[in-house]
Amino acid sequence: MGAAFGWGLLAASSLLIGGALALVFRLKDRALGLVMAFGAGVLVSAVAYELVQEAVDVAGLSGGSVAAGFFSGALVFYVGDVLIDRMGGAGRKSMAGAQAAGAPLAIVLGIVLDGIPESIVIGVGLLAGEGVGVAVLAAVFLSNLPEAAAATTGLRTAGWAGARVMGLWSLVALVSALAALAGYVVFDGASPEALAFVLAFAGGAILTMLADTLMPEAFEKGGAQAGLLTSVGFALAFALTTIE
Repeated sequence: MGAAFGWGLLAASSLLIGGALALVFRLKDRALGLVMAFGAGVLVSAVAYELVQEAVDVAGLSGGSVAAGFFSGALVFYVGDVLIDRMGGAGRKSMAGAQAAGAPLAIVLGIVLDGIPESIVIGVGLLAGEGVGVAVLAAVFLSNLPEAAAATTGLRTAGWAGARVMGLWSLVALVSALAALAGYVVFDGASPEALAFVLAFAGGAILTMLADTLMPEAFEKGGAQAGLLTSVGFALAFALTTIE
């Protein structure tokens, strides 16, 4: 159990790094957009090869659990995101300070919602007895950096103090570690169909999150080169998958 919490905390620690970098340095919007695009590509690859493909392998002939999990994850994230947007958390990852028009609690809840599915996967991955997948860990760590940096830039523009911003990332990192621990504890001894459902559920939720909150911001700020950086991120994550 301690390993699940530790790996989850390690993956989420990049939130603190990204936040600190944005507080110390004045990061250009274009540079942040391109790094966000790279992180999105890494996560897309993780969804395809470390979550959905792994779910298919675990389920075997029971492919229905994969489809049910994937679309359930997408729907649950969509509904949660819509509710949080209505509460005032729509601009939580904005680089331009859109957070000023939102409710602080909704912003916090939205950021936590974005990180929980990928953290649960880290805990579930340990149940196979082969340790945490390098590609998944790298995907979560690398994608958190630009997300935190971009959101920190927006939060500072919206008037948040630096200590308050870092407190937010510390809270999210702790929740992420607890989510990884929960994934390990709750699904310990679960059937292959249940594990396949969870992996696919996380894949659907993460892919929906990418399309809704991360990639639009990346392409708006990063310009035409964002597509290229997305492909580079995808290729790097795929390469990590092949050497595990």
